[in-house]
Amino acid sequence: MLSVDVEKLYPAAKTLVKARAASRIHAKDATLYDFSPEAQACASDYMGWVDLATSPLCDMDAIQAFADEVVEAGLDTILLIGQGGSTQAPMTITKYNKHDSTRVKFRTLDSDSPVRVREMLTICDPHRTLVIISSKSGGTIEPRMLLEAVRASFEKELGEHVVKHLVAITDPGSDLDRQARKEGWRAVFSGEPTVGGRFSALSVFGLVPAALTGIDMEAFMAHAREAEEACSEDAIDNPAINLAAFLYDNYLKGRNKFSFLTPKRGRVLGLWIEQLVAESLGKNGEGILPNIEIDSLLLTEDPGDRSIIMYQTQTDLWDERRNFEMSLAYIDPAIPRLNYRIDTVEELAEHFVMWEYAIAMCGYLMQVCPFDQPDVASAKAEVLDILKNGQPEPDFTEVFTDEVDMGRVEVSFAPMFEGCEDLHETLYALLSSIQPGDFFALNAFLPFTGEGRREAIEQIRHGVAESFGCVSCLEVGPRYLHSTGQLQKGGPNMGVFLILSADELKDIPLPEGASASSLGELAKAQAAGDLVTLVKRGRRCVHLHLPDNSGVTLRQLAQVVDDVIADILTDRALAEAAAMAEDEELAEATVVVEAAEASETAVEAEFAEASQDADAEAVAAEVAAAEGEASEA
Repeated sequence: MLSVDVEKLYPAAKTLVKARAASRIHAKDATLYDFSPEAQACASDYMGWVDLATSPLCDMDAIQAFADEVVEAGLDTILLIGQGGSTQAPMTITKYNKHDSTRVKFRTLDSDSPVRVREMLTICDPHRTLVIISSKSGGTIEPRMLLEAVRASFEKELGEHVVKHLVAITDPGSDLDRQARKEGWRAVFSGEPTVGGRFSALSVFGLVPAALTGIDMEAFMAHAREAEEACSEDAIDNPAINLAAFLYDNYLKGRNKFSFLTPKRGRVLGLWIEQLVAESLGKNGEGILPNIEIDSLLLTEDPGDRSIIMYQTQTDLWDERRNFEMSLAYIDPAIPRLNYRIDTVEELAEHFVMWEYAIAMCGYLMQVCPFDQPDVASAKAEVLDILKNGQPEPDFTEVFTDEVDMGRVEVSFAPMFEGCEDLHETLYALLSSIQPGDFFALNAFLPFTGEGRREAIEQIRHGVAESFGCVSCLEVGPRYLHSTGQLQKGGPNMGVFLILSADELKDIPLPEGASASSLGELAKAQAAGDLVTLVKRGRRCVHLHLPDNSGVTLRQLAQVVDDVIADILTDRALAEAAAMAEDEELAEATVVVEAAEASETAVEAEFAEASQDADAEAVAAEVAAAEGEASEA
């Protein structure tokens, strides 16, 4: 059962109990969000998730029977294609369970990088692979384009039988639903329209992948039911109330970010939490930023703008456990912290429920609707416009390497950086704008596989974090557009953004009539659309489109960023030294002036004293003379 190490009772917990927030959410009472007509209307449409554990809106026996049939048919690889909420919970469940399961190999494809797509196509045997296309709306551009690419490849091996390797999970009546039924796909699972994507972990979007992986579904749902009962109670020991109060009260104190710390096995849970929190609460100028990629040594001193949520997970290796424990030992105890533990994959269900209820309560406390994502839709519209009308021209291009010509980088930036004429100057302006309380986000539409790529990107992220003492996030495109992208655009203006994309050495073309001619074109349009949307929100942002995404090119870019950071720190040190010298000169001048003033004062005093003595002597002489005259008389 859910357990948490709570350091203290946070005041907002009493507020939530008094408002009966937990029971009203469970009762689907949208009037809890009556702080605006729009929020209440949205809540009334999207509260179907609150009782999925006790009242599943799907046939659990049918899901289990389907999963067993797939395995018996010899399909031992599952490829899930999707984006955002349709893939985050399944990826969390299946990756956490990977250590314990040999039933099937489960892979998730939510990247439109041709490098990643080719990797998936290489390791998946079409004859033994089941492809699940997961999309609530059925029209999200990334899964639709990825389906086109994967299907074209599989048809070379399977021909018309490819449809028996396809499964759709989508809301009833969507384009995907109609296509799957018309073409006779292996199965179609209907979602519930009142359950939003990021709240869909316990719907068919999460349960079908869980069953295919071999998870004990009865135990999984039993944990979920226990959590739902606990989290819907108006009580001070409600775990969801405690989590919501921890987040909200620290938010009020300026701790509008939290660091998510966990051993390696639990990090995939952070991706799900990241989307739920950022997309639900990051709007109307408000927001709480989850930082799921963190070096604990950056927390040896309390930065004042964040809290910590720590998850212990089942870890078989003693060295790995010890390594994690040592990383926690250096954290400043002044930073507020919540501690959780997950031992089995079935226990994940409890934490899905707790976080969903807690974030719904945070929305109530922060007076923001936790169920919509207005800025995600805006970014999608910009991408479609770019694909239709063409890429915007960059502000300039240049060969960004001195020693060897690796090609030209296209540089585009927000109007606030107008006047920058080269890459170094542009990055200097961007990074030097980071102020205390800001965060840096590296929004990368790049492959994260292959030698040197991930390491180079991490070098940039860590360099910024360590040099400027700020939260530094690595966001994977296009995934983040459906996650932290909402907070980046709709939350407080405290973000500094470097967007990266690159030409593809071997692009994957898409069929005629598709929204984009290739996956590479789609990725570049998404990066450019992100810049356009951020600029319209007045954000500090730069987009670099690299000549290629090779490891050596990314390492060179990392070196350029390191050089820029070094120059910023050097200039700041020189400015600080000059200011100190100026202060010292001013202090010395002040001492001289004060000494001169003191000397002048002393002279004046001495002169005044001498004058007084002379006057006294004159008076005495006059008196003596008068006395002499009187004596003679």
